[in-house]
Amino acid sequence: MPSPSFRRAKWSIAALFCFLGFQYGTWVSRLPALKTRLDLGAGEVGLLLMACGAGAAASFPLVAVLMRRLGSRRLSLVSALCLIAVLAALAVVPTYPLALLAVCADGVAVGCLNVAMNAQGAALEKAYDRTAMSQLHATFSAGLLAAALLTSGVTTLTASVPAHFTAAGALLLLLPAGARSGLLTHPEPETADGPKRNRTLALPSWATLLMGCAMAFGTITEGAMNDWSTLYLKDAVGASSAVAPLGIAVVSGMMLLARLRADRWRTRWGDGAVVRVGSAVAAAGLALALLTGGVVPTLLGFACVGLGAAAVTPCVYVAAAGHGSDALALVAAMGTTGLLAGPALIGFVAGATSLTLGMGTVAVSALIVTLTAFRIPWTGRAAAPLTGPPAPARENA
Repeated sequence: MPSPSFRRAKWSIAALFCFLGFQYGTWVSRLPALKTRLDLGAGEVGLLLMACGAGAAASFPLVAVLMRRLGSRRLSLVSALCLIAVLAALAVVPTYPLALLAVCADGVAVGCLNVAMNAQGAALEKAYDRTAMSQLHATFSAGLLAAALLTSGVTTLTASVPAHFTAAGALLLLLPAGARSGLLTHPEPETADGPKRNRTLALPSWATLLMGCAMAFGTITEGAMNDWSTLYLKDAVGASSAVAPLGIAVVSGMMLLARLRADRWRTRWGDGAVVRVGSAVAAAGLALALLTGGVVPTLLGFACVGLGAAAVTPCVYVAAAGHGSDALALVAAMGTTGLLAGPALIGFVAGATSLTLGMGTVAVSALIVTLTAFRIPWTGRAAAPLTGPPAPARENA
């Protein structure tokens, strides 16, 4: 089977990223309807969300095994089908315990697809010697946006969750079906940590732990802004109810724009420099905003976070993939742990001191990423692309 062109492979892998954003955005956008149908309280909804994250974080051993047995191409397709099945289950689940089980299964499948699609992205960059990972991550945000728009459109016609999820599932099915022929087949490479191991999990190297640390604090920085920016603008800065939601819009909008451009930065300056400078900009911009106060300085500081944090996770995923599927799975799990722990950490600090100091932990997290990035063995980037496609290869079954 001939290898796909760079453009064909890139769009196929981008479809996986868009799929994950669309699937997640679809069911999360209907949480109010699920809450009403299952008669849940706020604490039970929080536990439902935590079950999804816990499933993703706990999926590391399973993902590592499946990556070796199936390879990233087959695992991405299988996990995509599982996520469609979970969406169908959530449409009709009758009780809260079954909903917890379904959402936990969703988290496991998300963990599998997350590792598999990032492995595909790293393989694309290595095979064609061209950067693409940041743009791939941008399509995840595009999937979230598309899910929100579909939810808004469907709910104007019907309040039926099964009808909504049926339409969403049909659209989701088209993405892996269209992407299937363009995904890459490749064996797991010999890693920087030594020969690959086919049967047992190896102890993580110091480099893998550093990458996991950068990923964890990077996701704390990225995710905490979505959870706390609106509340900080309203309660600490005194912004109006109309202005406070602009915090999320500024962060996500700047992050999307930066990810569309970040691959050029990576090609020109290298992954390490992009992560070090970007996370430093995020830390300094947010710290200055917290010290200065005021709506405009705060929004400018939030924009710095979106700009600086945009390329952190794509670059760390590429570096982790160079150390093998076990390293990639562990780093992805640590990133999920950061997403889970970040909002709670900020809430704890804010409750013990103030919301301003709580947001200060986000700036500290970005600074930790900067310091960690000096010790990570980044993969070098060549500016000139290869003139032809790579030779086809077969995955290990």
